[in-house]
Amino acid sequence: MLIVEMLSTGDEVLHGQIIDTNAAWLSDCFFQEGFPLSGRTTVGDNLNDLVHTLQARSQHADILIVNGGLGPTRDDLSTLAAATAAGVPLVEHAEWITVMERYFASREWVMPETNRKQALLPEGAELVDNPIGTACGFAMELNGCWLFFTPGVPSEFKVMVHDQILPRLRQRYPLNEPPLCLRLASFGRSESRLAKQFDSLALPEGCVLGYRSSMPIIELKLTGPATLKEEMLAQWQVIKEGVGENVVFEGIEGLPSVICRELNEKQLRVAICEEFSAGLLNWTLNAVSAPLNGCKVINQQEDQSLLALIGHASEVAKQEKAHIGLAVGGANDGCLSLALYTSEKSYAQRVRYMPSNHSTKVKQDVSVMLMLDMLQRWLKGRDVFGQYEWLAQSETLVR
Repeated sequence: MLIVEMLSTGDEVLHGQIIDTNAAWLSDCFFQEGFPLSGRTTVGDNLNDLVHTLQARSQHADILIVNGGLGPTRDDLSTLAAATAAGVPLVEHAEWITVMERYFASREWVMPETNRKQALLPEGAELVDNPIGTACGFAMELNGCWLFFTPGVPSEFKVMVHDQILPRLRQRYPLNEPPLCLRLASFGRSESRLAKQFDSLALPEGCVLGYRSSMPIIELKLTGPATLKEEMLAQWQVIKEGVGENVVFEGIEGLPSVICRELNEKQLRVAICEEFSAGLLNWTLNAVSAPLNGCKVINQQEDQSLLALIGHASEVAKQEKAHIGLAVGGANDGCLSLALYTSEKSYAQRVRYMPSNHSTKVKQDVSVMLMLDMLQRWLKGRDVFGQYEWLAQSETLVR
């Protein structure tokens, strides 16, 4: 198995002064391209620490992507650390001096003398082009590991990965296939109960079933080699059936996008009335360009009955000339009320949070997801009222 790792450098990254977006981006990019990361390391601007880490990780990994530390200032130490770790001198590359001079001349600037440092590479290293910046990337081998040194500027880093590094990796490892990752999102299930349900599942060797909680969604992911696709799909069917009607979507599209597509296919338009969710439902559907005719946010109403809430959903639909009306009522005594109006029938339910100590923001997210779940169930011709492990359904109404 190919071992691919990333080393992020810089005090600002190590101490959390900036978010390492390059690491997240590379992890996703390499996973999709068939070179999933086995590990990530972060080291500050300390020469000894960098040298030690380069030597240690190169003895373990087959490929190591080193990010940052290629600038012209004294705290940019990656190049010197690479040469020190390999026991070779730094050599100036005249062709990169020319590239930098052209870069500055095109902007009518004079190249500072300090930038010459960026043309110093470890002896024997291969220059890796950076077409949009002055930081010269390079590649070298150390302890049998292929190391790529890249700039920390995200735009430069991404171009270098796509245009320079991935082609080299594909050439050396042409049979390395992207792993297969099957995903679904569930609503109304708890992570612990899902894990207990599927812990005994006999997965194909090399496959992993993982869980990611992003309240109120629990995502399940089955990841494994593409060569085991048939076996994985068979187990995936078992998992989907086990999650049952709490599956809200597969893949990474997202429930709002799924609903938007279904509404457009059926040529249906929606109007919204919100109290507790305070416009969040409207924003969520607007973000995916769903067919909305209008939205109004109302203050706390005295009549919190389900019949009154259906009236709000019906009223906003008729006022806005929409086919569907959605109404999110108030949150009172730990309970939340929601209503769905259609020209055929209307549905309303009141649920109680379990546990009730979630923040208002989380409860608002839950209210939106519950409303979307009701709408999707209706669009698919399923029972509009779902079963949820941590939501107690106290009252329903169909008219």
